Amino acid sequence: MTPNAAIYWVDMIVSVVLMWGGLYVAATTANLAIGLGAGVVSVLALYRALSFIHELTHIRDDEAPGFRIGWNILVGVPLMTPSLMYEGVHNIHHIKDRFGTALDPEYLPLSRFTPLGLAGFLFVALLAPLGVILRSVVLIPLSFVVPPLRRYLKTKLSALIINPDFVREDLNRWRTAWVLQDIGCWLWSWAVIAATVAGVLPLRALLTGLLIFSLATFLNQARTLVAHHWDNEGDKMTLDEQFLDSVNVPPPNLASALWAPVGLRYHALHHLLPRLPYHNLGKAHARLAEALGADSHYHQASQPGLFEALANLFRRVGQKNAAKKTVGGQPAH
Repeated sequence: MTPNAAIYWVDMIVSVVLMWGGLYVAATTANLAIGLGAGVVSVLALYRALSFIHELTHIRDDEAPGFRIGWNILVGVPLMTPSLMYEGVHNIHHIKDRFGTALDPEYLPLSRFTPLGLAGFLFVALLAPLGVILRSVVLIPLSFVVPPLRRYLKTKLSALIINPDFVREDLNRWRTAWVLQDIGCWLWSWAVIAATVAGVLPLRALLTGLLIFSLATFLNQARTLVAHHWDNEGDKMTLDEQFLDSVNVPPPNLASALWAPVGLRYHALHHLLPRLPYHNLGKAHARLAEALGADSHYHQASQPGLFEALANLFRRVGQKNAAKKTVGGQPAH
C-alpha cells in the first residue's frame, strides 16, 4: 500500500486551517463557551498537524511531492518544531537491535519510575513550547557564531526524544534543508516577538497560542505513555517482545483518533509495518484482527482506551515500587 499524496495534503491543510482558525476565535471572542470550544478544536488540530512529522520520517519525497516542504512552512517552522527534529532520529527507534536499549532515543524503562516520577514525566510536557522558543529565539542564532554551541545544538537539542542520554550521530549528514529550517524557526520567532512588542500581535493571542501549544504537547505526552508498556531495562529484545511492548488502541474506541491521530493509535501495528501509510493502518488492522485468533500475539497488544492504559501503567508502577520497598530496595527514579 503506497501513500496517497492527496490524503496527506488535504488532511494536513484542513488541520492547519482548524488550528489557526480555532486560535483566532479563542483569542478574540468575548464568549467564554465559544472560546473554550474553539480552543479545544485548535488543540486537537495543532496536535494532528504536528503529528505528521512522524509520517515524514517514513515516506519518500517522491511519494508525496512537496509535502515535506509544505509541512515545514505551514506547521514545522511556525511551531518551531521542524522536521529535522525527527528525521534521522525516529528511524533509530525502529532498528531491531536498538529498540528498548540505551541507544533508543524514544524509550525509557518508565514502568520502573515512581508514580511521582511518572507524573512528572507527563506534566513536564506542558513546558515543551518554552523549550522550542528558547531554541529558536536564542540558541539557533547564537550557535551560528559560537561553533561549540552549534555542535551541542545539533547533537543534543535537535531531536524529539524521551531518552535524555541520546546524542545524534549524524553530524556529517546535516542537510542544507535542516539549516534552512533552523533559520526559518529563528526568523519566525523573532518576527512574532517583534509583532507583539509593536502591538501588531495582541498579547492575548500570543498567550492563547502558547496555552494551546502546551496542551497539545501534554496530550502527546499522555499518548506517549500508552504507546508502549516500557518494561524493558536496556536489553536487546526479540521481535515478539518488541511487538508485545507496543500498544494498539483500535476501534471501537473512537476517541483514540483524536488523542492518537495520524495512525498513532495503531502503534504496535506500525512497529510491524513501519512503511505502511497512516491512512491504511485501519484497514490493515481490521484484516489482521479478523484473520488472527483471539489468543494471538496481535490481539494481546490492544488496549481499550487512553485512561484504561494510563491506569494500567500507573498501577504496574505502583506495584513494582511496593515490591521494591518490601525487599528493602530503593526506586531508581
